[in-house]
Amino acid sequence: MTGSNSMSSGYCSLDEESDDFTFFTAKTSFFRQPQAKQVAKVVYEHETDGIPTSLTKEEIKAKIDDYNSKVTENGMKLSSDGTYTGFIKVYLKLRRPVTVFSVDGNSDNRTSFYLPNDAVKQLHISSTTMVREVIQGLLKKFMVQDNPRKFALYRLTRRDNLFQKLPLSECPLYLRLLAGPDLENLSFVLKENETGEVEWHAFSVPELQNFLIILEKEEKERMRQVEQRYAAYREKLLWALGQVESKPG
Repeated sequence: MTGSNSMSSGYCSLDEESDDFTFFTAKTSFFRQPQAKQVAKVVYEHETDGIPTSLTKEEIKAKIDDYNSKVTENGMKLSSDGTYTGFIKVYLKLRRPVTVFSVDGNSDNRTSFYLPNDAVKQLHISSTTMVREVIQGLLKKFMVQDNPRKFALYRLTRRDNLFQKLPLSECPLYLRLLAGPDLENLSFVLKENETGEVEWHAFSVPELQNFLIILEKEEKERMRQVEQRYAAYREKLLWALGQVESKPG
């Protein structure tokens, strides 16, 4: 399947998608407007690793200054109302195919395919942008038609290789601010929403049929590999038996 350069590469840069990228700017509805009560107090409460954390406007400004001193581009900007904007990178690690519209533009003609492994998107978001909005924005960027409930955003600590599923109400930019720009300390990863069981009811009939086709192809390929392997073993065994029988006595 062919698509745009940004879709095939799995990376979105500011230069490549300047028009589309405005979907993630502070001037659009992608950002939730902060409530007046929050602005008056200028205190932001989040939960990280089970420990409630709150920062005043002065503390946020100090952390933003420290963050910006460690990057050469794509820093964070503090607004007068106490909110701030910045960039996060999200890595996509999807094991199952996603559903998109076909390249002919027909909304009734959909197809399923695998996104490139370790595809990455850079998003410009606000401190009030929640995980659920990040997931929806990523799916829109890749033109994925699947239900957002099929996906979840995880925080990854690369040093320990630990994944932690983020609640839908969490604000990723706040976590980015606390962790700093080092991706070893914190990375964001979009994966399938692992609930222990596959929520088959969330898939449409065409999607389920595509899964059956893919599974059938994988099954045939695995059977071919097994048959080929044992055919080679049989040939070697027959050759060894022939060598033994040909020896005198």
